[in-house]
Amino acid sequence: MHVGGYADLSDQREDFYNRRMYRRIHDCYNRPISSAPGAWIDVMERVDIDGKAMSTQPDLVGGTRRCLNLGSYNYLGFAAADEYCTPRVLDSLADWGVSTCSSRTEAGTSAIHRELEQLVAEYIGQEDAITFGMGFATNAASIPAIAGPGSLVLSDALNHTSIVAGVKASGAKVKVFRHNDMAHLEKLLRWHIAEGQPRTHRPWKKVIIMVEGIYSMEGETTLLRELVALKHRYKAYLYLDEAHSIGCMGASGRGLCEHAGVDPRDVDVLMGTFTKSFGSAGGYIAGSKQLIAYLRRHCPAHLYATSMAPGVAQQIISAIRLMRGEDGSDRGARKIRQLKDNSNYFRRRLQDMGLHVLGDWDSPIMPIMVYHLCYISGISRRCLQRRIAMVVVGFPATALLMSRCRVCISASHTKEDLDYALEVIYDVCSKMGLQLWGVEEL
Repeated sequence: MHVGGYADLSDQREDFYNRRMYRRIHDCYNRPISSAPGAWIDVMERVDIDGKAMSTQPDLVGGTRRCLNLGSYNYLGFAAADEYCTPRVLDSLADWGVSTCSSRTEAGTSAIHRELEQLVAEYIGQEDAITFGMGFATNAASIPAIAGPGSLVLSDALNHTSIVAGVKASGAKVKVFRHNDMAHLEKLLRWHIAEGQPRTHRPWKKVIIMVEGIYSMEGETTLLRELVALKHRYKAYLYLDEAHSIGCMGASGRGLCEHAGVDPRDVDVLMGTFTKSFGSAGGYIAGSKQLIAYLRRHCPAHLYATSMAPGVAQQIISAIRLMRGEDGSDRGARKIRQLKDNSNYFRRRLQDMGLHVLGDWDSPIMPIMVYHLCYISGISRRCLQRRIAMVVVGFPATALLMSRCRVCISASHTKEDLDYALEVIYDVCSKMGLQLWGVEEL
Protein backbone atom coordinates (compact mmCIF):
# COMPACT_ATOMS: atom_id res chain seq x y z
CA MET A 1 0.00 0.00 0.00
CA HIS A 2 1.26 3.48 -0.85
CA VAL A 3 1.53 5.70 2.23
CA GLY A 4 1.51 9.47 1.89
CA GLY A 5 2.32 9.28 -1.82
CA TYR A 6 5.55 7.31 -1.28
CA ALA A 7 6.35 4.15 -3.24
CA ASP A 8 6.42 0.80 -1.44
CA LEU A 9 9.81 -0.08 0.03
CA SER A 10 9.31 -3.79 -0.62
CA ASP A 11 7.54 -5.94 -3.17
CA GLN A 12 4.16 -7.14 -1.87
CA ARG A 13 4.88 -10.75 -2.80
CA GLU A 14 8.24 -10.70 -1.01
CA ASP A 15 6.61 -9.04 1.98
CA PHE A 16 4.05 -11.86 2.09
CA TYR A 17 6.86 -14.43 2.00
CA ASN A 18 8.76 -12.66 4.78
CA ARG A 19 5.74 -12.50 7.07
CA ARG A 20 4.25 -15.93 6.39
CA MET A 21 7.34 -18.07 5.84
CA TYR A 22 10.77 -16.56 6.44
CA ARG A 23 10.07 -15.17 9.90
CA ARG A 24 8.96 -18.64 11.03
CA ILE A 25 12.13 -20.37 9.83
CA HIS A 26 14.84 -17.70 10.00
CA ASP A 27 16.49 -19.53 12.90
CA CYS A 28 17.81 -21.80 10.08
CA TYR A 29 19.83 -18.89 8.65
CA ASN A 30 22.57 -16.58 9.93
CA ARG A 31 23.67 -18.96 12.67
CA PRO A 32 26.64 -17.42 14.53
CA ILE A 33 29.76 -19.44 15.30
CA SER A 34 32.43 -18.97 17.96
CA SER A 35 35.41 -20.82 16.50
CA ALA A 36 37.61 -20.98 13.42
CA PRO A 37 35.68 -22.50 10.47
CA GLY A 38 37.62 -25.77 10.37
CA ALA A 39 36.23 -29.26 9.83
CA TRP A 40 34.33 -28.90 13.12
CA ILE A 41 32.92 -25.62 14.43
CA ASP A 42 31.21 -24.30 17.55
CA VAL A 43 27.72 -23.09 16.68
CA MET A 44 26.26 -20.65 19.19
CA GLU A 45 22.92 -21.85 20.52
CA ARG A 46 19.88 -19.59 20.23
CA VAL A 47 16.30 -19.53 21.49
CA ASP A 48 14.06 -22.09 19.76
CA ILE A 49 11.43 -20.03 17.91
CA ASP A 50 9.28 -23.18 17.45
CA GLY A 51 7.58 -21.93 14.30
CA LYS A 52 6.63 -18.56 15.79
CA ALA A 53 6.88 -15.58 13.45
CA MET A 54 9.65 -13.30 14.72
CA SER A 55 10.86 -10.05 13.19
CA THR A 56 14.27 -10.17 14.90
CA GLN A 57 16.99 -12.80 15.08
CA PRO A 58 16.61 -15.32 17.94
CA ASP A 59 18.48 -14.41 21.12
CA LEU A 60 21.60 -16.28 22.16
CA VAL A 61 21.25 -18.56 25.20
CA GLY A 62 24.96 -18.73 26.07
CA GLY A 63 25.89 -22.28 25.04
CA THR A 64 27.56 -23.75 21.97
CA ARG A 65 27.16 -26.97 20.00
CA ARG A 66 30.15 -28.70 18.39
CA CYS A 67 29.11 -29.46 14.80
CA LEU A 68 30.61 -30.98 11.68
CA ASN A 69 31.08 -28.06 9.28
CA LEU A 70 29.46 -28.65 5.89
CA GLY A 71 28.75 -24.98 5.27
CA SER A 72 32.06 -23.08 4.97
CA TYR A 73 34.07 -22.56 1.78
CA ASN A 74 37.14 -23.93 3.55
CA TYR A 75 38.01 -26.13 0.60
CA LEU A 76 41.68 -26.78 1.35
CA GLY A 77 41.50 -26.47 5.12
CA PHE A 78 43.51 -23.24 5.44
CA ALA A 79 40.83 -21.45 7.50
CA ALA A 80 42.00 -23.01 10.77
CA ALA A 81 45.50 -22.76 12.22
CA ASP A 82 48.18 -24.16 9.90
CA GLU A 83 51.72 -25.11 10.91
CA TYR A 84 53.23 -23.37 7.88
CA CYS A 85 50.89 -20.40 7.27
CA THR A 86 49.91 -19.24 10.75
CA PRO A 87 53.43 -18.41 12.11
CA ARG A 88 54.17 -16.38 8.98
CA VAL A 89 50.93 -14.45 9.36
CA LEU A 90 51.76 -13.64 12.98
CA ASP A 91 55.24 -12.50 11.95
CA SER A 92 53.73 -10.21 9.30
CA LEU A 93 51.55 -8.57 11.94
CA ALA A 94 54.66 -7.76 13.94
CA ASP A 95 56.47 -6.44 10.84
CA TRP A 96 53.66 -4.62 9.01
CA GLY A 97 50.92 -4.02 11.55
CA VAL A 98 47.22 -4.82 11.29
CA SER A 99 46.26 -2.36 8.52
CA THR A 100 47.86 0.02 6.05
CA CYS A 101 45.15 2.63 6.82
CA SER A 102 45.46 3.90 3.25
CA SER A 103 44.49 3.15 -0.32
CA ARG A 104 46.88 1.47 -2.74
CA THR A 105 47.52 4.71 -4.62
CA GLU A 106 48.59 6.64 -1.53
CA ALA A 107 50.49 4.90 1.31
CA GLY A 108 48.78 1.50 1.11
CA THR A 109 51.13 -0.40 -1.19
CA SER A 110 53.91 -2.33 0.53
CA ALA A 111 56.44 -4.95 -0.50
CA ILE A 112 54.05 -7.67 0.68
CA HIS A 113 51.34 -6.46 -1.74
CA ARG A 114 53.77 -6.46 -4.67
CA GLU A 115 55.00 -9.94 -3.71
CA LEU A 116 51.41 -11.20 -3.56
CA GLU A 117 50.48 -9.84 -7.00
CA GLN A 118 53.59 -11.24 -8.63
CA LEU A 119 52.99 -14.62 -7.01
CA VAL A 120 49.32 -14.70 -8.05
CA ALA A 121 50.22 -13.89 -11.68
CA GLU A 122 52.80 -16.68 -11.74
CA TYR A 123 50.43 -19.16 -10.10
CA ILE A 124 47.52 -18.33 -12.41
CA GLY A 125 49.69 -18.27 -15.53
CA GLN A 126 49.04 -14.67 -16.57
CA GLU A 127 51.34 -11.69 -17.18
CA ASP A 128 50.20 -9.60 -14.21
CA ALA A 129 47.62 -9.37 -11.43
CA ILE A 130 45.96 -6.80 -9.20
CA THR A 131 44.50 -7.62 -5.76
CA PHE A 132 41.63 -6.13 -3.77
CA GLY A 133 40.59 -6.29 -0.14
CA MET A 134 37.08 -7.61 -0.85
CA GLY A 135 35.96 -10.41 -3.13
CA PHE A 136 32.52 -8.96 -3.95
CA ALA A 137 34.06 -5.59 -4.82
CA THR A 138 36.54 -7.28 -7.16
CA ASN A 139 33.67 -7.93 -9.57
CA ALA A 140 31.41 -5.03 -8.63
CA ALA A 141 34.15 -2.39 -9.01
CA SER A 142 36.30 -3.90 -11.79
CA ILE A 143 33.55 -4.69 -14.31
CA PRO A 144 32.46 -1.03 -14.64
CA ALA A 145 36.09 -0.15 -15.36
CA ILE A 146 36.30 -2.81 -18.09
CA ALA A 147 32.86 -2.42 -19.69
CA GLY A 148 30.76 0.69 -20.29
CA PRO A 149 28.22 2.31 -22.62
CA GLY A 150 28.69 0.89 -26.09
CA SER A 151 29.81 -2.50 -24.70
CA LEU A 152 27.83 -5.72 -25.03
CA VAL A 153 27.94 -8.19 -22.12
CA LEU A 154 26.74 -11.78 -22.54
CA SER A 155 26.08 -13.04 -19.00
CA ASP A 156 25.21 -16.55 -17.81
CA ALA A 157 21.75 -16.68 -16.24
CA LEU A 158 23.17 -18.03 -12.96
CA ASN A 159 26.07 -15.62 -12.55
CA HIS A 160 26.79 -14.36 -9.04
CA THR A 161 25.15 -11.16 -7.83
CA SER A 162 28.55 -9.41 -7.73
CA ILE A 163 28.79 -9.84 -11.51
CA VAL A 164 25.20 -8.65 -11.91
CA ALA A 165 25.94 -5.58 -9.77
CA GLY A 166 29.08 -4.80 -11.75
CA VAL A 167 27.34 -5.11 -15.12
CA LYS A 168 24.44 -2.91 -13.98
CA ALA A 169 26.85 -0.23 -12.77
CA SER A 170 28.84 -0.34 -16.01
CA GLY A 171 26.03 0.94 -18.23
CA ALA A 172 26.79 -1.77 -20.79
CA LYS A 173 24.06 -3.50 -22.77
CA VAL A 174 23.54 -6.94 -21.22
CA LYS A 175 22.03 -10.07 -22.72
CA VAL A 176 21.51 -13.13 -20.53
CA PHE A 177 22.02 -16.60 -21.99
CA ARG A 178 20.60 -19.79 -20.53
CA HIS A 179 22.89 -21.45 -18.02
CA ASN A 180 25.74 -23.31 -19.73
CA ASP A 181 23.79 -23.29 -23.02
CA MET A 182 26.43 -22.70 -25.67
CA ALA A 183 23.91 -22.85 -28.55
CA HIS A 184 21.89 -20.04 -26.99
CA LEU A 185 25.04 -18.03 -26.32
CA GLU A 186 26.17 -18.36 -29.93
CA LYS A 187 22.72 -17.37 -31.18
CA LEU A 188 22.85 -14.19 -29.07
CA LEU A 189 26.40 -13.44 -30.21
CA ARG A 190 25.56 -13.75 -33.88
CA TRP A 191 22.37 -11.73 -33.67
CA HIS A 192 23.61 -8.83 -31.55
CA ILE A 193 26.98 -8.50 -33.25
CA ALA A 194 25.16 -8.33 -36.60
CA GLU A 195 22.61 -5.81 -35.28
CA GLY A 196 25.13 -3.60 -33.49
CA GLN A 197 24.21 -0.96 -30.93
CA PRO A 198 20.57 0.04 -30.43
CA ARG A 199 19.22 2.74 -32.78
CA THR A 200 22.57 3.63 -34.41
CA HIS A 201 23.53 0.02 -35.32
CA ARG A 202 27.16 0.99 -34.92
CA PRO A 203 29.57 -1.82 -34.03
CA TRP A 204 29.94 -2.57 -30.34
CA LYS A 205 33.02 -1.08 -28.71
CA LYS A 206 33.67 -4.46 -27.14
CA VAL A 207 31.85 -7.75 -26.58
CA ILE A 208 32.45 -9.59 -23.29
CA ILE A 209 31.27 -13.07 -22.25
CA MET A 210 31.00 -13.39 -18.45
CA VAL A 211 30.82 -16.76 -16.70
CA GLU A 212 31.83 -18.49 -13.45
CA GLY A 213 34.25 -21.38 -13.01
CA ILE A 214 32.02 -23.20 -10.51
CA TYR A 215 28.51 -21.90 -9.90
CA SER A 216 28.07 -21.67 -6.14
CA MET A 217 24.37 -22.65 -6.02
CA GLU A 218 24.68 -25.49 -8.56
CA GLY A 219 28.18 -26.91 -8.08
CA GLU A 220 28.51 -27.07 -11.88
CA THR A 221 31.56 -26.04 -13.86
CA THR A 222 31.32 -23.86 -16.94
CA LEU A 223 32.08 -25.30 -20.40
CA LEU A 224 35.38 -23.51 -20.74
CA ARG A 225 36.75 -25.17 -23.89
CA GLU A 226 33.54 -24.38 -25.79
CA LEU A 227 33.57 -20.81 -24.49
CA VAL A 228 37.15 -20.25 -25.65
CA ALA A 229 36.22 -21.53 -29.11
CA LEU A 230 33.23 -19.14 -29.27
CA LYS A 231 35.33 -16.25 -28.01
CA HIS A 232 37.87 -16.73 -30.80
CA ARG A 233 35.19 -17.26 -33.44
CA TYR A 234 33.33 -14.02 -32.65
CA LYS A 235 36.31 -11.91 -31.49
CA ALA A 236 34.83 -11.47 -28.00
CA TYR A 237 36.56 -11.10 -24.65
CA LEU A 238 36.11 -13.79 -21.99
CA TYR A 239 35.71 -12.91 -18.28
CA LEU A 240 35.98 -15.94 -15.97
CA ASP A 241 35.06 -15.69 -12.27
CA GLU A 242 37.04 -18.39 -10.46
CA ALA A 243 35.91 -17.58 -6.92
CA HIS A 244 35.01 -21.22 -6.24
CA SER A 245 37.31 -23.00 -8.69
CA ILE A 246 40.74 -21.49 -8.02
CA GLY A 247 42.68 -23.64 -5.60
CA CYS A 248 40.36 -26.65 -5.75
CA MET A 249 40.19 -27.50 -9.47
CA GLY A 250 43.06 -28.83 -11.52
CA ALA A 251 45.88 -31.18 -10.56
CA SER A 252 47.83 -28.41 -8.83
CA GLY A 253 44.87 -26.22 -7.87
CA ARG A 254 45.38 -23.64 -10.59
CA GLY A 255 41.69 -23.54 -11.40
CA LEU A 256 39.39 -24.38 -14.23
CA CYS A 257 41.91 -23.62 -16.97
CA GLU A 258 44.16 -26.39 -15.69
CA HIS A 259 41.17 -28.68 -15.09
CA ALA A 260 39.80 -28.18 -18.64
CA GLY A 261 43.20 -28.14 -20.37
CA VAL A 262 42.87 -24.52 -21.52
CA ASP A 263 45.75 -22.06 -21.80
CA PRO A 264 45.11 -19.29 -19.21
CA ARG A 265 46.21 -16.72 -21.79
CA ASP A 266 43.12 -17.67 -23.82
CA VAL A 267 40.98 -16.16 -21.03
CA ASP A 268 41.23 -12.38 -21.18
CA VAL A 269 40.17 -11.65 -17.60
CA LEU A 270 40.69 -14.18 -14.81
CA MET A 271 38.98 -13.15 -11.59
CA GLY A 272 39.09 -15.03 -8.32
CA THR A 273 38.79 -14.66 -4.56
CA PHE A 274 41.00 -15.64 -1.64
CA THR A 275 38.12 -16.30 0.75
CA LYS A 276 37.61 -19.94 -0.19
CA SER A 277 40.60 -22.15 -0.98
CA PHE A 278 43.20 -19.83 0.58
CA GLY A 279 41.51 -19.24 3.95
CA SER A 280 41.88 -15.48 3.72
CA ALA A 281 39.99 -12.49 2.25
CA GLY A 282 39.92 -10.34 -0.87
CA GLY A 283 40.12 -11.02 -4.58
CA TYR A 284 42.23 -10.60 -7.70
CA ILE A 285 42.08 -9.88 -11.41
CA ALA A 286 44.77 -11.53 -13.55
CA GLY A 287 45.42 -10.79 -17.21
CA SER A 288 47.71 -8.97 -19.58
CA LYS A 289 50.04 -6.21 -18.35
CA GLN A 290 47.98 -3.72 -20.37
CA LEU A 291 44.73 -4.76 -18.66
CA ILE A 292 46.20 -4.64 -15.14
CA ALA A 293 47.86 -1.27 -15.75
CA TYR A 294 44.49 0.08 -16.93
CA LEU A 295 42.74 -1.21 -13.80
CA ARG A 296 45.38 0.37 -11.57
CA ARG A 297 44.47 3.73 -13.12
CA HIS A 298 40.69 3.37 -13.34
CA CYS A 299 39.29 0.83 -10.82
CA PRO A 300 37.79 2.64 -7.79
CA ALA A 301 38.42 -0.35 -5.49
CA HIS A 302 42.14 0.13 -6.15
CA LEU A 303 42.15 3.92 -6.15
CA TYR A 304 40.02 4.64 -3.08
CA ALA A 305 39.48 1.55 -0.90
CA THR A 306 41.84 0.68 1.95
CA SER A 307 44.38 -1.85 0.72
CA MET A 308 44.42 -5.47 1.81
CA ALA A 309 45.65 -5.99 5.38
CA PRO A 310 49.25 -7.28 5.45
CA GLY A 311 48.31 -10.35 7.51
CA VAL A 312 45.60 -11.23 5.01
CA ALA A 313 48.10 -10.91 2.15
CA GLN A 314 50.66 -13.05 3.99
CA GLN A 315 48.10 -15.83 4.53
CA ILE A 316 47.50 -15.98 0.76
CA ILE A 317 51.23 -15.92 -0.03
CA SER A 318 51.91 -18.73 2.44
CA ALA A 319 49.01 -20.85 1.15
CA ILE A 320 50.12 -20.52 -2.48
CA ARG A 321 53.73 -21.32 -1.61
CA LEU A 322 52.56 -24.39 0.31
CA MET A 323 50.45 -25.52 -2.65
CA ARG A 324 53.46 -25.10 -4.92
CA GLY A 325 55.58 -27.26 -2.59
CA GLU A 326 57.90 -24.42 -1.61
CA ASP A 327 57.66 -25.48 2.03
CA GLY A 328 59.73 -28.55 1.14
CA SER A 329 56.84 -31.01 1.45
CA ASP A 330 54.00 -32.39 -0.64
CA ARG A 331 51.35 -31.30 1.88
CA GLY A 332 49.82 -28.81 -0.55
CA ALA A 333 49.48 -31.42 -3.29
CA ARG A 334 48.00 -33.86 -0.78
CA LYS A 335 45.40 -31.28 0.25
CA ILE A 336 44.28 -30.88 -3.37
CA ARG A 337 44.07 -34.65 -3.89
CA GLN A 338 42.24 -35.11 -0.59
CA LEU A 339 39.65 -32.50 -1.52
CA LYS A 340 38.98 -34.22 -4.84
CA ASP A 341 38.72 -37.65 -3.20
CA ASN A 342 36.43 -36.35 -0.45
CA SER A 343 34.19 -34.53 -2.94
CA ASN A 344 33.76 -37.46 -5.29
CA TYR A 345 33.24 -39.95 -2.43
CA PHE A 346 30.54 -37.79 -0.83
CA ARG A 347 28.81 -37.08 -4.13
CA ARG A 348 28.74 -40.77 -5.08
CA ARG A 349 27.26 -41.78 -1.71
CA LEU A 350 24.58 -39.10 -1.90
CA GLN A 351 23.61 -40.30 -5.36
CA ASP A 352 23.52 -43.90 -4.08
CA MET A 353 20.90 -42.74 -1.56
CA GLY A 354 18.72 -41.63 -4.45
CA LEU A 355 18.96 -37.94 -3.65
CA HIS A 356 18.89 -35.38 -6.46
CA VAL A 357 22.39 -33.91 -6.26
CA LEU A 358 23.46 -31.11 -8.61
CA GLY A 359 26.98 -30.38 -9.79
CA ASP A 360 29.92 -32.00 -11.53
CA TRP A 361 32.52 -34.50 -10.40
CA ASP A 362 35.53 -32.97 -8.61
CA SER A 363 33.39 -29.99 -7.52
CA PRO A 364 33.37 -29.52 -3.71
CA ILE A 365 29.90 -27.92 -3.84
CA MET A 366 26.95 -30.32 -3.69
CA PRO A 367 23.41 -28.91 -3.67
CA ILE A 368 20.85 -31.49 -2.54
CA MET A 369 17.52 -30.55 -4.09
CA VAL A 370 14.52 -30.59 -1.72
CA TYR A 371 12.42 -28.24 -3.90
CA HIS A 372 9.60 -27.34 -1.50
CA LEU A 373 10.07 -24.66 1.17
CA CYS A 374 8.52 -26.84 3.86
CA TYR A 375 11.58 -29.11 3.92
CA ILE A 376 14.08 -26.35 4.67
CA SER A 377 13.39 -25.86 8.36
CA GLY A 378 12.89 -29.57 9.13
CA ILE A 379 16.16 -30.64 7.54
CA SER A 380 18.18 -27.75 8.97
CA ARG A 381 16.89 -28.14 12.54
CA ARG A 382 17.19 -31.92 12.59
CA CYS A 383 20.74 -31.79 11.21
CA LEU A 384 21.75 -29.21 13.83
CA GLN A 385 20.33 -31.43 16.56
CA ARG A 386 22.55 -34.23 15.22
CA ARG A 387 25.62 -31.90 15.17
CA ILE A 388 25.67 -31.23 11.41
CA ALA A 389 26.03 -27.58 10.33
CA MET A 390 24.69 -27.45 6.78
CA VAL A 391 23.46 -24.49 4.73
CA VAL A 392 19.88 -24.48 3.43
CA VAL A 393 18.96 -22.17 0.57
CA GLY A 394 15.55 -20.87 -0.47
CA PHE A 395 13.79 -17.87 -1.94
CA PRO A 396 14.94 -15.25 -2.95
CA ALA A 397 18.39 -16.82 -3.47
CA THR A 398 16.65 -19.50 -5.56
CA ALA A 399 13.29 -19.74 -7.29
CA LEU A 400 10.39 -20.33 -4.90
CA LEU A 401 10.17 -24.07 -5.55
CA MET A 402 13.90 -24.74 -6.08
CA SER A 403 14.95 -24.93 -2.42
CA ARG A 404 18.03 -26.94 -1.61
CA CYS A 405 20.59 -27.94 0.99
CA ARG A 406 24.14 -27.03 0.03
CA VAL A 407 27.07 -29.15 1.15
CA CYS A 408 30.61 -27.77 0.94
CA ILE A 409 33.37 -30.35 1.30
CA SER A 410 36.85 -29.66 2.69
CA ALA A 411 40.20 -31.40 2.48
CA SER A 412 40.21 -31.22 6.28
CA HIS A 413 37.28 -33.65 6.53
CA THR A 414 38.21 -37.21 7.41
CA LYS A 415 36.42 -40.26 6.03
CA GLU A 416 34.87 -40.73 9.47
CA ASP A 417 33.51 -37.17 9.30
CA LEU A 418 31.99 -37.79 5.87
CA ASP A 419 30.47 -41.14 6.86
CA TYR A 420 28.90 -39.55 9.94
CA ALA A 421 27.41 -36.77 7.81
CA LEU A 422 26.08 -39.26 5.27
CA GLU A 423 24.44 -41.31 8.03
CA VAL A 424 22.69 -38.23 9.44
CA ILE A 425 21.58 -36.94 6.03
CA TYR A 426 20.18 -40.36 5.11
CA ASP A 427 18.29 -40.64 8.39
CA VAL A 428 16.92 -37.07 8.25
CA CYS A 429 15.86 -37.30 4.59
CA SER A 430 14.13 -40.62 5.24
CA LYS A 431 12.19 -39.28 8.22
CA MET A 432 11.27 -36.12 6.31
CA GLY A 433 9.63 -38.21 3.61
CA LEU A 434 11.89 -37.08 0.78
CA GLN A 435 11.63 -39.44 -2.16
CA LEU A 436 14.52 -41.84 -2.22
CA TRP A 437 15.09 -44.56 -4.77
CA GLY A 438 17.58 -47.39 -5.14
CA VAL A 439 18.71 -46.91 -1.56
CA GLU A 440 21.32 -49.17 -0.02
CA GLU A 441 21.51 -49.34 3.76
CA LEU A 442 24.43 -47.36 5.13
